[in-house]
Amino acid sequence: MNDVFDHRQVGRAFSRAATHYDEAAALQREVGERLAESLSHYEDSSLGSRTPQVVLDVGCGTGHGTALLQQRWPKAQVIGVDLAPGMAHEAQRRLGAKRGLFDFSRKPQIARADATELPLREGSVDVLFSNLCLQWIEDLPGVFAGFRRVLKPDGLLLVSTFAQQTLMELREAFATADEAPHVSPFVDIAQFGDALLRAGFRDPVLDRDVFRLAQPDLPTIMRELRTLGATNAMHDRRRALTGRARFARSAQAYEAMRGADGLPVTWEVVYAQAWGPAPGAPIRIGGMEEVRVPASGIPIRRRL
Repeated sequence: MNDVFDHRQVGRAFSRAATHYDEAAALQREVGERLAESLSHYEDSSLGSRTPQVVLDVGCGTGHGTALLQQRWPKAQVIGVDLAPGMAHEAQRRLGAKRGLFDFSRKPQIARADATELPLREGSVDVLFSNLCLQWIEDLPGVFAGFRRVLKPDGLLLVSTFAQQTLMELREAFATADEAPHVSPFVDIAQFGDALLRAGFRDPVLDRDVFRLAQPDLPTIMRELRTLGATNAMHDRRRALTGRARFARSAQAYEAMRGADGLPVTWEVVYAQAWGPAPGAPIRIGGMEEVRVPASGIPIRRRL
């Protein structure tokens, strides 16, 4: 698979944005709080009342979700990981967190790690939480397979991501200027659900919100995206500056969409809840179901 995103550029952009990220992240906090409302499903599961031991926040950013998780379960070991060194450093600073993954002091632990290569043992996590991180990963079946690996059987997966309608006005406006991609592609909700099923998660439930915001002009929209670190990180992005003429054509096209409150900015969010499957549960590969059983679980008959 050819990577859509330049992940080094993603890390650089979010590191640069770390110290100012929260100034523009009201929507991201709102989505995180809505996602966190489903945490009670872990406590009220069919296994009866329980408290998690290890909780993981993937793509923790400046640590807002990590703090929510530690607040909810003060006796749990809460770990936040982020691809961007700047974000991990900012989360450590704001939370007074411990560095690394193995200091069990019941303060949040923050570490730099890639969501596609989580440095945790198989079956070690009770709750995996990830708010608005997955839109930067093109291989959803792959990352979900990694999430399944670290999640315990009957562990809870809670994730959110931006979906297809996100920034559709901005995409349409820039398409009038040139054919280069200026806005990241976002996942279709059906593809997102299918990726969960392919990874073998149990009882997935999807929900969706559409936030329609407004801004006074195109420069303000672009400044907010830069503050969030949400710059163009696609491999085939234009490497030179957009240029005044192209930007002016885009701004003119966007003006045609102006409403009473200003220029519309759409953000579509998909939320997903699912449960870790039992060991050996099938994974869908190419429309087929493949069951993976650890070698230790295969009985051996010996001839005497």
